[in-house]
Amino acid sequence: MNKFAALKQYQSVGIQAQVFEASPHRLIQMLMEGAMSSIAQARGALGRSQTALKGQAISKAVSIIGGLQAALDMEKGGEIAENLNRLYSYISSRLVEASAKNSVELLDEAGLLLSEIKTGWDAISR
Repeated sequence: MNKFAALKQYQSVGIQAQVFEASPHRLIQMLMEGAMSSIAQARGALGRSQTALKGQAISKAVSIIGGLQAALDMEKGGEIAENLNRLYSYISSRLVEASAKNSVELLDEAGLLLSEIKTGWDAISR
């Protein structure tokens, strides 16, 4: 096994352990961090003209955001959940458009919106 494969395996085990031990609040934070990381990877891939990697990273971010939407409790969350649902849909659509147009600006917009949501979510734990 080469060093890169060993590192990937180590990271995978570390993430699995974090997920297993995480509270529901922390799991949402981890999903947001994962989506933001994927958006950053897509931005880098776009800058390097790595079309396939860009597409994979955007697809992963859209998938994670879909998971965040699915986690919303529309009954208990009321207006906040409805607004988050619409915002997650908007972010997803901007990511798809960013992929189609190879737009750094749209990736940045999606990343900024998600970062603002995460900032609010992080403040809840305090």
